[in-house]
Amino acid sequence: MATTVKAFFERRVPEALAADPNRAKEIAAVYLFKVSGEQGGTWTADLVASPPVCQPGAVGQPQCTVELSDKDLCAMVDGGPQAALQILMAGRLKVSGDPALIAKLMAILRMGG
Repeated sequence: MATTVKAFFERRVPEALAADPNRAKEIAAVYLFKVSGEQGGTWTADLVASPPVCQPGAVGQPQCTVELSDKDLCAMVDGGPQAALQILMAGRLKVSGDPALIAKLMAILRMGG
């Protein structure tokens, strides 16, 4: 089944965080996702909080901001690391903030996958 942006951030990631909060501790960062397009919106994944949360809106101080389209987010979630690399190489994924956290981005995407 294809991923929707809202289902990913508001159901799948929170369920994964609740089921295994230790995965969030391994990442231990705050990410802000700005998704453009028809399914777009803004979500914050606070993987430092106890318990870790993923919620709508820009909350707190993100250490890493990720900007992409709704179609590219779904392609990354459904297509895995290879799809993510293609989107990044095509310049359609913008990441700002702590560069060390870019490598951990796929771990977040796999949480809700």
